[in-house]
Amino acid sequence: MQLLSSFENIEIADGMLQELCSTAGVEEETTYWVGMALREALANAIKHGNKLNPEKRVHVLVRVDPGRELCIEVEDEGEGFAPADVVDPTSPENLLRDSGRGIFYIRHFMDTVHFSPGERGGTRVELIKRLDKAGQGGFDEERD
Repeated sequence: MQLLSSFENIEIADGMLQELCSTAGVEEETTYWVGMALREALANAIKHGNKLNPEKRVHVLVRVDPGRELCIEVEDEGEGFAPADVVDPTSPENLLRDSGRGIFYIRHFMDTVHFSPGERGGTRVELIKRLDKAGQGGFDEERD
């Protein structure tokens, strides 16, 4: 799906995710946390990637392999960024700053998070949640 760079469109993508997860039999708790990660990724793409430019789009792909994994790809049309440059919001010197929390949450809600340059010049983030019984609802330490 392609979304205009508007926060209101986050609901559209979240609704699609909720429907796909329900149809695939994904547990409600897992669906909730994956939805939170999707919302954060979309908010980052809209605000930081596309800088709320109404001419730019956010591209979203969701794949569900029931019983195995759920994969979400979010790509913006911005200038791209270096994830390593994002500050750690849990460091004492950053506790009062408002940056870095979205990526922090995404990494904790998903099993694997991978950032790469997008095909359209921006940033592409791939979010993976294992759906086997060991991965459903839990937060593993396997992170990119």
